[in-house]
Amino acid sequence: MEYLGKTTLFLSNGIALVKDSDFTDGMIEFDIATTGERGFQGVVWRVQDDNNFENFYIRPHQSGNPDANQYQPVFNGIDAWQLCYGEDYSAPIKYDFNQWMHIKIVVSGANAEIYIKDMEHPVLLVNLKRATKAGKVGLQVGNFAPGYFADFTFTPMDHPSFKGQPKAPKPRVPGTVLRWMVSNPIDSKSLENKFHLQSADKQSLTWQPLESENTGITNLAKLHGLAEGSDTVFARLTIISDRAQVKKIQFGFSDQVKAYFNDELIYGGNDSYRSRDYRFLGTIGLYDELYLPLKKGENELWLAITENFGGWGVLGKFDDLTGITLKP
Repeated sequence: MEYLGKTTLFLSNGIALVKDSDFTDGMIEFDIATTGERGFQGVVWRVQDDNNFENFYIRPHQSGNPDANQYQPVFNGIDAWQLCYGEDYSAPIKYDFNQWMHIKIVVSGANAEIYIKDMEHPVLLVNLKRATKAGKVGLQVGNFAPGYFADFTFTPMDHPSFKGQPKAPKPRVPGTVLRWMVSNPIDSKSLENKFHLQSADKQSLTWQPLESENTGITNLAKLHGLAEGSDTVFARLTIISDRAQVKKIQFGFSDQVKAYFNDELIYGGNDSYRSRDYRFLGTIGLYDELYLPLKKGENELWLAITENFGGWGVLGKFDDLTGITLKP
């Protein structure tokens, strides 16, 4: 359609891909116009399929705020914005409404440099979370307000340079749980009034190891997507103690959790979007803690993590590892 003097792609919801595009590294540029209404409009690249890609979008309704935009990886159809990669993955940009704004993204290897309006000074240089792999490019609009796009181009390049210097990933904080064993998905309803895990509850489970990122967050969507009756996985950690003692673990989850320690239910929590008040985003962090009564030898902590939308994750950290060994 024609909009603000340009031939425009009007996208109300979904993804528009460039047919037969093949993009690993290079430059993506486009103009975007929004009305300032609540919306999520942006670009996708290295698209493997409808459920796996890199994504950057703006939030016009958050203009000028720290979360005015967002980089996120999408695994198995699950967004990751609730995993809250922090200030390195969004920037407080003020937008121009009802006029064209130019956006440029330079992608090289494990990083991407992002420009909004000002093409001389990047607003972000992000560490990408997905593996470097060629895929399609395109545009995306989430629910709510539509987006208007014009002058979209992409230019494959070999290892384009950045104006900024990519940051090295921050080292993991000591005591962080480095790896979890993750089960196949189950139905969260199967755990209602389940106060003790029996052998029968475990027989159908299969397990895969999954490492945490340098932030300590483990993105469970790397292994599984959501389906009807399959919205929950167990993240299992074995704690080997040299004596009977109590250890504190700080942990975070998205969106809901039931914690079983040595098969007994000891905690339940809900961090779903707007579960606390209308401003609560359900972002993950080390906001909860448990005091585990360890016996000498092996102890098992099973966190049943249920996902609704926005990020499927878990993280854990011990303040004191004296006398214990962690294994997934």
